[in-house]
Amino acid sequence: MHPMVKPALRRGWRDLSTVQFGMTPAHAMTLGPMDTATGSFLELLNGTRGLELLREEGRRMDLPDGHVDGLVRGLARAGLLDDARGGGPAADALRKKKDVLDRLRPDLASLSLTTSEPGDALRVMAARRSLRVQVRGAGRVGAVVAALLSGAGVGEVDVRDGGCVEPWDVAPGGLPAEAVGDRRDEAARRAVRRAAPDRPPRRGPGTAPEDGDQGYSLVVLAPRDDVAVHAPAASAAETLMASGTPHLYAGVVEGTGMVGPLVLPGETGCAGCLHESRTDRDPTWPRLVAQWRSGRQRQVRPCDLALATTVAGLAAAHALAFLDGRVPSSASARWEVSAPGLHWHARPVWGHPACPCGAGEKGMGEHTSEDGDPHETMAVQRPSERLRRKADAERLAGTWRAHV
Repeated sequence: MHPMVKPALRRGWRDLSTVQFGMTPAHAMTLGPMDTATGSFLELLNGTRGLELLREEGRRMDLPDGHVDGLVRGLARAGLLDDARGGGPAADALRKKKDVLDRLRPDLASLSLTTSEPGDALRVMAARRSLRVQVRGAGRVGAVVAALLSGAGVGEVDVRDGGCVEPWDVAPGGLPAEAVGDRRDEAARRAVRRAAPDRPPRRGPGTAPEDGDQGYSLVVLAPRDDVAVHAPAASAAETLMASGTPHLYAGVVEGTGMVGPLVLPGETGCAGCLHESRTDRDPTWPRLVAQWRSGRQRQVRPCDLALATTVAGLAAAHALAFLDGRVPSSASARWEVSAPGLHWHARPVWGHPACPCGAGEKGMGEHTSEDGDPHETMAVQRPSERLRRKADAERLAGTWRAHV
């Protein structure tokens, strides 16, 4: 192990004996009282020395026997320590690709804030390279989502869509202006390759994976049709539900951006549950949806660039959280933001007993609504990782204390 205090956390001294790691409430932690020698020793925890060399340095600084090991163990338990050589064989292979790793360093630093064990950040980043994701829809939202996932290190990102690129599909980070007139799916795949830090092998036309929904860690449904965004058809995800493939909805409809739900088949509410719940609240809902779907409108649908990019960014963030092993707040919920107020809020998507998906019997997470109405804004309550870190930090040594 080559211990390293996480460089992503800025360090500052609150007084002569108390050091604060991090600036923001989500990740900040203070430790103290800390003597001058231990404070100076922290500078040596930069990943360039192994434990044996650190012990020698500690003896030169007259630190008590066992103090270095106790400090390293305590910082590791508090989630403040990384391992410059940890993460396993896949992480070692990634370290050898310096150009790729340099592209991913900001993402890696961010991961270090949400992982606790030394070496976990690079292990998670290396694991992304083995994942396969499919994005269905290559408009202003879908193409950007695909490029973001590729740029964040996901190994294979496929895009599925039909038709040719129209001028209004063009978006920074997504389909470029020179792609107008090209096949939409091929243009999106080129954008994915351009964004990738380590470019995957190029596929020829018509050689996209033909394995149905098998093998994908996640499918992102980002339809260009605004009705499909607002009222996703359960039939569009039938094969995903049958294969147990997790899928995330995202898109823009009439000045409202939507991210979620993230559907874990049989565990969280799906498109069918969403439809049944809406029908319970509004019996005319099926009639309205049928009219919206049957109407053929040729005009360009509202999807302003800034809102579409915002939705794509949040959708990619939720997708990455899931791919990295977390359960984001879009599980059992749909996040919405509308112009011009731009206030994000979450609406629950409960499992419905009339839906054959089975989520209505299981449920997932703890949900609280403001007034008991399931249509109202809700928050997903999840255990706080920071509470665990606080308890671990308090065990650092003696009278050290931690504040989150």
